[in-house]
Amino acid sequence: MTRANARELAIHLIYSRDFTGEEPEQLVAARLERRYYENLEGENPLYAERPSRAQRAYIDQVVSGVANREDELNDYIRKYSIGWDVSRISRLTRTIMQLAIFEMLYMSDVPTGVAISEAVRLAKLYDGDDTGAFVNGVLGAFARGQKEEAKA
Repeated sequence: MTRANARELAIHLIYSRDFTGEEPEQLVAARLERRYYENLEGENPLYAERPSRAQRAYIDQVVSGVANREDELNDYIRKYSIGWDVSRISRLTRTIMQLAIFEMLYMSDVPTGVAISEAVRLAKLYDGDDTGAFVNGVLGAFARGQKEEAKA
């Protein structure tokens, strides 16, 4: 499994947590359990290969991290999505942006450009080209804001 696939799988898990309210650790363990995972293989090619240990560690880190910092991440989305109420942004798009912002802030092994381009790719895949452009604008503004804060 590639990091891109692990990121997409993490999006699925974070998104489902928004509905179930499960604790991140329980959610990941249940959804990556062999039988559950294999049942999804026929529905989505993403589930054809199970995550490696490294990819599982990444998934654990980001699912827990986004869950534990959800308010902070939403505050950033609110700040940089000028003219948009966060509640008007689809849950899936918001989840994609939460993950990207988490990666930019807390994952030193994920370059900012990769976090943004992967978020745009996933937004286009799941919500269309216009959403990809919106996500690119919000995350680009966030990245520029972080650079400016670091200089100050």
